[in-house]
Amino acid sequence: MSAVGAAGAMGAERYRAAVITVSDRSAAGQREDTGGPLVRGLLEGAGFEVAYSSVIPDEADEIKSELIRLADEEDIALIVTTGGTGFAPRDVTPEATAAVCERLAPGIPEAMRAESLKVTNRAMLSRLAAGIRGRSLIVNLPGSPKAARENFEAVSAALAHGLDMLRGGPADCAAKVK
Repeated sequence: MSAVGAAGAMGAERYRAAVITVSDRSAAGQREDTGGPLVRGLLEGAGFEVAYSSVIPDEADEIKSELIRLADEEDIALIVTTGGTGFAPRDVTPEATAAVCERLAPGIPEAMRAESLKVTNRAMLSRLAAGIRGRSLIVNLPGSPKAARENFEAVSAALAHGLDMLRGGPADCAAKVK
């Protein structure tokens, strides 16, 4: 069973997710958003109900506002961003994520980078972040569809378990994860 299939088998179907593409060019209609639809498909394949998706520019205040609204008002369990995680001056997604999170979850981006380093040494340039706001888990993915897929697959099997713990559901920490 793939990591994505394993996540679905573990109970992700109980959770609502949102996808936010962070891209100046896609938000302005100058480039097609390919990362967001890919991430949506990965989440649905893992058993999540994708309740919302958006494309917004690389503006810290707009990113923070969207994350806060989805966590606080919409009670979305898993909020996944794609884009804005590199070294470009306008890549501010990790800073916006950290600014709205109450607790960081550094193991998630660490696992993604470790897996990506097996594919490319450029993975060390990824500035992904992950954290918790209220009952929501926020995870940054790269903007490249190939990298977004690789990074999601590196952590997908554990996401439902993390959400079980975060949301007070049944969470058997001794259960094996495939």
